[in-house]
Amino acid sequence: MPRYIGIAVLLFLPMPILIVVLSSFTSAGYLSFPIKGLSLRWYAEFLGSADWLRVLGTSALLALIGAVVSTGACFAAAWAVVRHKIRFGATYETILLAPLIFPHAAIGVIMIVTLSSLGWLGTFSGLVLVHCILTIPYAYRPVAAALRKSDAALEEAAASLGARPWRTFWMVTLPAVRPGLVTSLLFTFIISFDEVTVTLFLVGPFVMTLPVQVFSEVLESASPIIAAVSAALVLFTSAMVFILDRVIGIQFFVERD
Repeated sequence: MPRYIGIAVLLFLPMPILIVVLSSFTSAGYLSFPIKGLSLRWYAEFLGSADWLRVLGTSALLALIGAVVSTGACFAAAWAVVRHKIRFGATYETILLAPLIFPHAAIGVIMIVTLSSLGWLGTFSGLVLVHCILTIPYAYRPVAAALRKSDAALEEAAASLGARPWRTFWMVTLPAVRPGLVTSLLFTFIISFDEVTVTLFLVGPFVMTLPVQVFSEVLESASPIIAAVSAALVLFTSAMVFILDRVIGIQFFVERD
């Protein structure tokens, strides 16, 4: 019986995604399932809309900057904690993981006050700052785990053979932690790209993200273009994970003593 329950759960999990994808091909002017006829009308409307493409570009750029910045910052933090064994390293790690503890709605309210005092509320720079904060926990764990698994003796050996610090880093350290960096970049990009709860508090008339736009469209109408956008995002995310896994390699780390 447990085996059949497990199979049923595994079959049920992708059902919402499958329904959304199928609904995006409907020829009706509203969301419905089962679909009423087949049509690519809503994909053409999505790709032909300047407004949708603009918010798509904004979300992609925001996620890319957030992923690079948070991964770079977390690599420096992990280097200090793991390699240099700084004091209160465990406390430092707990602080970095703090965004996982607080409700996103509370973070949104706090960020309204913070960004207002900085004059960044409703700006792209404000969203970059907030998304970096939100993605730091997801960036830190794989990078720190990769550093812990890499052999520090290799770096010491390279230095003893006369390699300069930058060359040791480029030729020894970076290849050893590359899977962790790739995992960090991938996780943070996807999380930032899909983030809606906190971003909903912070968008303005001149900056809008794709998830918030989808959320607004759901509240205002039931157009199948929402399903088309969602299906395109699922395809994009799946393709990105597959390509990175094949070309570079993605490792999901579990730290062990």
